[in-house]
Amino acid sequence: MRVLVLSDNHGRIGEMQRAYEKVKPEMVLHLGDSQMGFQQLQAFFDCEVIGVKGNCDYDMDLPKTTEVSLGRHKVFMTHGHLYDVRFDLQTLADAAKEMGCDVALFGHTHVPENRTVGSVTICNPGSIAQPRQDGHQYTYMVIDVDNEGELHYKHMHL
Repeated sequence: MRVLVLSDNHGRIGEMQRAYEKVKPEMVLHLGDSQMGFQQLQAFFDCEVIGVKGNCDYDMDLPKTTEVSLGRHKVFMTHGHLYDVRFDLQTLADAAKEMGCDVALFGHTHVPENRTVGSVTICNPGSIAQPRQDGHQYTYMVIDVDNEGELHYKHMHL
């Protein structure tokens, strides 16, 4: 199974569409700040879409956090602003663990990231439209779930 992970497109559709066409996923996880209605967001993808609300998603009827099972792993999804992710990832790791998750996905910082905090793998796809890392490349993430249910993470550039 191939999963496309997006965050922080801030209403920009073209970049999101290009990533989708390039990856051809079976599922899309959006980590907030789409600044679109969820039905509008779903209409762009011909697969299952799971999303959370970001700090710039004012009128969206989405949860602030959710969990999804991928392979043998339980994944905690959030935008990240509620967990002070700009300063420390321990609070996010603790929240994920409290929910029984061993993976946490977040956005908000617009910077791609992949690290382990305690026993929790923490990933940020970066921003598909407003990158803030050195080089300022538009980024997203692909998670491939292998036949044994293990997850393989890869940051991609448009």
